[in-house]
Amino acid sequence: MKKISIVGGCYNEAENLEELYRRCIAVLAKYPEYDYEFVIEDNCSTDGSRDVLRAIAAGDPKFKVILNSNNFGHIRSPYNAILNASGDAVVWMCTDLQEPPEVIAEFIEKWREGYKVVAGVRGGTRANWFLEVLRGFYYIVLQKSVPGQKIIKKFTGFGLYDRIFINALKKFHEPYPYFRGLVSEIGFEQTEVVFMQDRRKHGRTKNNFFTLYDMAMTGFVNHTKLPLRLAVFCGFGLAALSLLVAFGYFIYKLCYWNTFQLGLAPLVIGLFFFSAVQLIFIGIIGEYLGAVWTQVKDKPLVIEAERINFDRDLNE
Repeated sequence: MKKISIVGGCYNEAENLEELYRRCIAVLAKYPEYDYEFVIEDNCSTDGSRDVLRAIAAGDPKFKVILNSNNFGHIRSPYNAILNASGDAVVWMCTDLQEPPEVIAEFIEKWREGYKVVAGVRGGTRANWFLEVLRGFYYIVLQKSVPGQKIIKKFTGFGLYDRIFINALKKFHEPYPYFRGLVSEIGFEQTEVVFMQDRRKHGRTKNNFFTLYDMAMTGFVNHTKLPLRLAVFCGFGLAALSLLVAFGYFIYKLCYWNTFQLGLAPLVIGLFFFSAVQLIFIGIIGEYLGAVWTQVKDKPLVIEAERINFDRDLNE
């Protein structure tokens, strides 16, 4: 009997976990020919989420829980849950119920048609529309900077992944992965399922400017050299512009030697402008050095404090 794994990360989602479990079970009940498991990884929640997870796991031995020793972030923790799934198909989703579990049925149907990757794509959102515009622009830039690969737009990772994809994923030793980029890089037969993202019912979103910036820069740094090459191009362009301006000032001074005064304004403006440009691109170089530093340290994805309902897999 083939198995479907439903995995996700969790941080302060106590009010959403039981509903998530019930709705997923209702979908899986339509496919009695498949076994199932849950792998939920908790990022050291402080709102009672761990008690809820333990209670669900006590009633269902197929509900597996990984309790981290600390909060390892929204990127590393769900990725570790995916790597610990044992199903023939792995469904990755958030535990905040913004991604409706009912869409899993459509994922399974596409998987049965032979697709190895079924990506959930937002057809719209009841959340912040301004963020949607920014995300759309980001995906356009990322797609242009990664030739030869299809970057799935409006895709957060919510989807179904065949075991052959998961095995390929394990060959990438990424201490700080950009999962959406890996989906595009690994390939296999892919299709998309459009869904409407719901508003959060309970709890507060964990995303803010810094987390979104972190994900965006991780995507660029892990999968493209565009920012570094942009720095080079801008450097050449500004150098050429500076040379033309200097040559123009020189000619103007020769023509109006006694009446033209250079003044401090152009010098001060030019100084601050080029200093700002230098700081921007030093920051870009710093992002890449930070990525190299992360790879060199080769830290584990997470440190697990406890595992629940994993005994059977460990004995195997």
